[in-house]
This record gives sequence, structure tokens and C-alpha cells, in this order.
Amino acid sequence: MVEKSLLFSLGHEDFKILASGRTDRMVSATQFAFELFIYEPQNLEELLVKLNGNFPPDIRALSVKEVDNKFNIIQHSKIKEYIYLFSNGEKTHPFCSPFMVNIPQHLDIELMQEGAKLFQGQHNFKSYCCKPSDKTMFEREMILSEIVANDLYTANFFPEKSYLFKVQSSGFLRYQVRLMMGHLFELGKGNIQLEDIRKALNSPEIGRMETIAPSSGLMLNKIEFQDQ
Repeated sequence: MVEKSLLFSLGHEDFKILASGRTDRMVSATQFAFELFIYEPQNLEELLVKLNGNFPPDIRALSVKEVDNKFNIIQHSKIKEYIYLFSNGEKTHPFCSPFMVNIPQHLDIELMQEGAKLFQGQHNFKSYCCKPSDKTMFEREMILSEIVANDLYTANFFPEKSYLFKVQSSGFLRYQVRLMMGHLFELGKGNIQLEDIRKALNSPEIGRMETIAPSSGLMLNKIEFQDQ
């Protein structure tokens, strides 16, 4: 869809794009970035207007910025922030389903908040990765990992109380956030203990976690590039 919109905006197909990463199907993104390679100079303000004139209603360009030829959107230093929206208890309004996961069973939110903090820092996240390659690097640093009350996204059909799991890192493994969230749900239900999360982080040979949270609650909330 982005390439088709660029084709109409630029008036030709002599361009390439490189995205900053991928998200799973049904995962939302409030911020995303891609690198555009073109041969001719562009008026950036005019290009921004053209892009928003050709993007579908659910995509909007926030800004366009020129970078030098040393910039690589995948390798350049960046911080990604994902959030996972969820509620607990009574079934939510159907309009919530694309953005928020409801867990009808009782959840010990305070215990889940303790568990979320265990992910923060430098750890081996092999147990929280799906189908890694031989070159996958499992050591990652979670700059932030917390569960807090959701006051970020509201709507009149949202439940009175909901929560978000927020994580920040320079990069994430495949399904990592959903596997972490799944483990936290199991913790909140009383099916595992805090020590099980510690073991998963300290003993990655135990294998991948089995419980993966639904993709609909996950959102790429923010992406920031450093030194640009």
C-alpha cells in the first residue's frame, strides 16, 4: 500500500523503500518509519502533502526528513516503544477488539507489575523468541518494562479501567513482546510464579514459552532515531 501511494505521489516507479521493521498481522502502529531512495531532489513540504493525499484513510505521514547516505534505517541507533493494551473482568464492547485484549479470569495486576519489571535490563530473551535463525542475537536490553493503568488511549466504548504493558528497546525478537505478555498473563492467573520468569531469562535452554498473547492488543507506539 505504501509503495502504491508513493507511485502516485512521485509520478514514477524509479524508487526503493526500506522499512524500519515489521509487525505481526493485526498489530497496530501509531508511528512507523521507512527510508525512501530516489534520484531527484524533492520539496519535502510538497512531498508530505502528496503522500497524505494518496495514502489510504488509516495511514498518515507525520513528517519527511532528508538524511545523508550514511544513514541506514535498520542499523541506525533507535528506540522502539511497544505497548500492549488489555482489560480484565467483564467482557468489553466489541469495538475494543482491534485494540485491546480482554482477560475474563481474575488477574493479579500487582504481581504482573512485579513480573514486568523482571524483563527490564540486559537479558537473554531466547525463551521469548519464535523461529530464530542461526544468526539471531538473543541478548537484548529492555530500557523500560512496566505495566501501568491505561491513560494513553481512551474512548467512550473502552472499559472504565484498562492497562498497558509498555516496553522500550533498540530492537525486538520475533513475537517477543507477545510471548512476554503471554507469560505475564499466566503469572496474573496464578499458573506460574515470578521465579519462572527469572528462570526463563537466566536459563534460556529451557525453550520457548508456550503462551503467546493475541496480536490485536499490541501496538508499535513510538520510534525514535538517535543523532539525526
